[in-house]
Amino acid sequence: MKPENKTLIKALLENSASIQEDILDDTQEMLGTVPFILQVMARRPQFMIFSSLKDFYALRPQSLEPKVAELLAVAAAASCGADKCLKVHMLAAARAGASEDEILDAVFIAALIGQTKVLASALRTFQEFEGRSKEK
Repeated sequence: MKPENKTLIKALLENSASIQEDILDDTQEMLGTVPFILQVMARRPQFMIFSSLKDFYALRPQSLEPKVAELLAVAAAASCGADKCLKVHMLAAARAGASEDEILDAVFIAALIGQTKVLASALRTFQEFEGRSKEK
């Protein structure tokens, strides 16, 4: 790594306590809570700061309104079975202006895609099985 970049990172990390405080405050404002994983990651300032900055920009991209970004987070959390994240992002979606119907529809869309993933894989496997059993 270039020396000037090492210097920049060192300067950033020298302010880790202040940056962590800002991240926690901003997270509370954005999500209405500070997720458990963020609280634990705070024990490792270098990891928490860089991970959180990435997460913030992923959850609030310039191309999407906050409500839309949160509805996407709801669908992603639902499809992954991330129940704790799902609760956090349902509340954040509501805080960003999503209606209960919009949140429910995001869950239904996630469920459809999850079902399709299971069926596509399982039915292909069944098709292979069926072909083998007919050969006997």
